[in-house]
Amino acid sequence: MPRWRGVEIDMNGNPTMGAAIAAPHAVPAHAIIAALDTDPAVGLSEPEAEARLARFGPNELLGHEPPGALSILMDQIASPVVALLAAAAAISFYFQDWAEAAAVLVVLAINTAIGFVTESRAQRSMEALRRLGAQRQRVRRGARERIVPAGELVPGDVVLVGEGDVVAADIRLLGTRGLEADESTLTGESVPVGKSVVPVAEAAPLADRPSMLFKGTAVTRGDGEGVVTSTGFATELGHIALLAGTAEPEESPLTRRLAELSAGLVLIVLVIAASLGAIGIMEHQDPLLMIKAAISLAVAAIPEGLPIVATLVLARGMLRLADRHAIIERLPAVETLGATTVILTDKTGTLTENRMTVARLAIPSGDIDLRKGLAGDGSANSTLRQEANQLLTAGALCNGASLGAEGKEQSGDPMELALLTAARRFGLERSDLELRMPECERVAFDSAAKFMATVHRNAGALLIAVKGAPEVILERCRRVGAGEGEALLDESLRSAWLERARSLGNEGLRVLAFARAEAREFRGEIGNDLTLLGLAALEDPPRAGVREAIAACRSAGIEVVMVTGDHAGTAAAIAKAVGFGPGPITVVEGRDLESENAVASLPERGVEVLARVTPRQKLELVEAYQRAGHIVAMTGDGVNDAPALKKADIGIAMGRRGTEIARQAAVMVLTDDAFPTIVEAVRQGRVIFSNVRRFIVYLLSCNLSEVLVVSLAILAGLPLPLQPIQILFMNVVTDVFPALALAMGEGDGHVLERPPRDPREPIIAKRHWVRIVAFSAVITSFTLGAMLLALEWEGVDRGTATTISFLTLALTQLWFAFNMTDTGEGLIVSNVVKNAYVWGALLLCILMLVAALTIAPLSHALDIATPDATGLAIAGGASLGALLVGAAVLSVLRASPLFSQG
Repeated sequence: MPRWRGVEIDMNGNPTMGAAIAAPHAVPAHAIIAALDTDPAVGLSEPEAEARLARFGPNELLGHEPPGALSILMDQIASPVVALLAAAAAISFYFQDWAEAAAVLVVLAINTAIGFVTESRAQRSMEALRRLGAQRQRVRRGARERIVPAGELVPGDVVLVGEGDVVAADIRLLGTRGLEADESTLTGESVPVGKSVVPVAEAAPLADRPSMLFKGTAVTRGDGEGVVTSTGFATELGHIALLAGTAEPEESPLTRRLAELSAGLVLIVLVIAASLGAIGIMEHQDPLLMIKAAISLAVAAIPEGLPIVATLVLARGMLRLADRHAIIERLPAVETLGATTVILTDKTGTLTENRMTVARLAIPSGDIDLRKGLAGDGSANSTLRQEANQLLTAGALCNGASLGAEGKEQSGDPMELALLTAARRFGLERSDLELRMPECERVAFDSAAKFMATVHRNAGALLIAVKGAPEVILERCRRVGAGEGEALLDESLRSAWLERARSLGNEGLRVLAFARAEAREFRGEIGNDLTLLGLAALEDPPRAGVREAIAACRSAGIEVVMVTGDHAGTAAAIAKAVGFGPGPITVVEGRDLESENAVASLPERGVEVLARVTPRQKLELVEAYQRAGHIVAMTGDGVNDAPALKKADIGIAMGRRGTEIARQAAVMVLTDDAFPTIVEAVRQGRVIFSNVRRFIVYLLSCNLSEVLVVSLAILAGLPLPLQPIQILFMNVVTDVFPALALAMGEGDGHVLERPPRDPREPIIAKRHWVRIVAFSAVITSFTLGAMLLALEWEGVDRGTATTISFLTLALTQLWFAFNMTDTGEGLIVSNVVKNAYVWGALLLCILMLVAALTIAPLSHALDIATPDATGLAIAGGASLGALLVGAAVLSVLRASPLFSQG
């Protein structure tokens, strides 16, 4: 059997240990007991539990060791660029050119150190999953109740659960008493799920298995007992752990493209160096000179400052996004945001607030829409208000939740908390009501009966308050309240009320019916003589700003798809409320995605909502969109989202409501849980990519000009115009600061009005290469022209001529920063000219050049001979002339339709 991190798995990726029975939700309770060879009244014996622990393994989600420091370091140096520079350093050492060798090694050390620090993030999602199992569980063993570590649970253990417990294994229920569980982090269901012992169909989705409790979920109400059917990785939570662990994160587009660019540069360097070597040998030139020239070319061709600037720019982007409530944990993800073409978003807690509120009251005299502020403000007539008071009084009394002052210190079922909040808006406090009508009996909610009731003493009689499913309550009602009076609830009127309930349900609202009865005594049954008070429709309200954010995404050419484990009707209603449409919402359910072709075709079908989707299907959806060429952002906050979050190009977790597992699987965490923050993050990502492309064009223009200067001089039999250490000085000092300043641009106000760039387009497209070559040709021409002018006109020696060519090239590269403008900008009026960082960078670099000329140790290290005033004038004039010619060339290129974009 194959293994994954110590876990034996079958060919389908499922663990072979920990599962004692397949599809326990579909098997009757007595058959489960027989299959597991256990007795609910006695439980397992201690020897049998120990034997099963040895057989099935511990009930743990085993972690894995994060990559060590050595592994991270090796990743940093496993690069063709690093290999080439290391070879250049080795050759310099061999020929005892200590200064050049040391300079190359310093550059390598800086790049490696920055990469090591920024990429040392350990993979912690599996550790977070494991922490969910660090708890204790109440079990029955040897006819005695015991508390055992959750890791020691085995299939066949009889487990006792109650309100507030975190479920420690997958459990088939044998008995329930008003049991409900919050499964939102596992299934996406936004409200607790009622539990029962009744088996369901084997093909039932995870969210539709009331006969089961699942590891990692929480009991919100009632109590019950059951038998453990799966432990460890064999649980549903364990399956997700396997998915999250084996779903390898996608390498970011920027990382891929920078790697492709670096490999291409290395290939170019090797071809040029080999060509020059062959020419030199054919012309019987000095082999030592050719080796030195090859080193110069290697150093000149590679933009050593590129990884430094890229890292610093992305780090600055991280800080800017952090100020805007988005925490980025992997540097390249900052840029990937700008390339996003589709967002697969969770519903609960992402598009909605993950809290229930009473949206509508349907009462005999009409409807009250509480979302429009019609509660207790005098705008509703007296009859409506009186009927609403009666309904909400029943809702506050028939309630097991607790709501503190101003909503603080609340506990209990989210729907019951919503009822208490609505009652408070009408001036009804449960504590006050219970003082007047103290509770004396309670009929707990049962998922089979689908109702709850409380009995209260009221002026010498008993008041029975009832709430439950509309069809159940209406069947037990004989009258309907109408203000101060009552009317007979005949079949016609009952059908009308059922239709009102269905209509509210079709809007994605969860509907409860309320009734009351008066009696002199209570014998444990509420009977069938109730008076209907009305319906309350509850919703998980959309988050503020989501509609506008989705509109902004579409304006930016980004497709938004809701992916949820909730019911199709509820998901469609929420989608409509938050701005999907404007036409009918296209909904596909998870059961329709069982075939590979069905999943693969989704990116082309324009589906807006995917409902009842399993964790594995979420992962398959991400992969399908990626195969279709999309850059995928996936949002989520639950355990069930972790595999897809890890696989997506951009995994986005909610920081407040999100689980630790989701946060560790993601590369971006929203500290405000606000979907609109994603839009701002996308904007920043686009600006950052534009800046990255700008400084790469700048750096490559500078480096290619250095290659051309050296190559053409050698081919023409001229003195070597640049020493390798001088090229390193320019690449690491005078090039890096202007490039970094160019990367500080804020972007324009129209960045979100343009569609995403083509994910298949390289980081430097054909139009950019044309610009790079043209700029390099201009810089090369003026640099060689300055050297020839100094040699032939001024008659300087070769060392001084080399210094003049070095100064000309360095100054020209500095001024050329002003030619890195956006379309529609000129040399004088542009964002570059307005960028204070650019002016600061130029001043700093000029001071460094002055230091290189005037400080003797530095001049000696750089092999610089100080030129006279005429030589300085030649260098300065040639550099300014190159700037003006370069601006003219840029204008010509922009006039051409082929090279005018971007």
